[in-house]
Amino acid sequence: MKILVTGGAGYIGSHAVKELVKEHEVIVYDNLELGNKEFVDEKAIFIQGDLSDTKKLNELFEEHKIEIVMHFANYALVGESFENPSKYFENNLVNGFNLLDVMIKNNVNKIIFSSSCAVYGIPKEIPIIEKHTLNPINSYGESKMVFERVLRYYDTAYNLKSISLRYFNVAGASLDNSIGEKHKDETHLIPIVLDVALNKRDNIKIFGEDYDTKDGTCIRDFVHVVDIAKAHLDALNYLGKNMQTKSYNIGTGQGYSVKEVIDLCRQITKKEINVVIDKKREGDPPMLVADPKRFKEEVGWKEQFNINEMIEHAWNWHQKIN
Repeated sequence: MKILVTGGAGYIGSHAVKELVKEHEVIVYDNLELGNKEFVDEKAIFIQGDLSDTKKLNELFEEHKIEIVMHFANYALVGESFENPSKYFENNLVNGFNLLDVMIKNNVNKIIFSSSCAVYGIPKEIPIIEKHTLNPINSYGESKMVFERVLRYYDTAYNLKSISLRYFNVAGASLDNSIGEKHKDETHLIPIVLDVALNKRDNIKIFGEDYDTKDGTCIRDFVHVVDIAKAHLDALNYLGKNMQTKSYNIGTGQGYSVKEVIDLCRQITKKEINVVIDKKREGDPPMLVADPKRFKEEVGWKEQFNINEMIEHAWNWHQKIN
């Protein structure tokens, strides 16, 4: 099968490509603003381009006879999305519409969309099920929610079938240590803590320790990036057989507090990690924990790695690149 992966040079996209090339012909389309070309598996075809360039995108579809799309090419920094919502709506929505319209023009009717638990906002119930009210509190989450809804309209109007995967907190690195998390502006907890262990940062800031949680810090559901990649393969197979538009949570159902994650990093790295308590950040939900049961039962996915293994694999990767 010929699969187009937008944003396939990014953290999650490159891990998906690494799995996809084992069974499929993969074309990666990435503008490299945030991605790393060296992360793209050598078995994949790489084309540098932007989703705003519909002429180039259309030529790609015509030349490579694309059959299905995996769409990762989104901005994903929550803090930045508060400050610059127009950037997020322009890329995540307008450019996303460009992709959908080129798909329809070329009779491609299947897409796997990289969504987010940010569509839920501050949840009223934990664990979060897919039927939970969608109430995003930033333009990043709003862009993901709107695009999911657009996909449902496109199903009705154009018979375009989709699966939207709502990730929770992604962590870890490839098992062979060839690719991992490498962002220009790192905002994710585990890589920042590991930077402290490597003396690249003086400390890790905990934003608030008086939440209504077991130790006062925010609780998150962490899922290994390799498990996320394999979820895309499972979703691909499921969509091909069932041709139904659906949205699913991708998480483990296990929540860990910020303090717990820092303690685990101390144990695994055997390094002292200095902590500074800072004020709460706007829009940080106290708890985000998935109920992934629906995806497991309907699609057959199951996570393979626990939080310790995520940190171990991330630690191996961060030592390699530093």
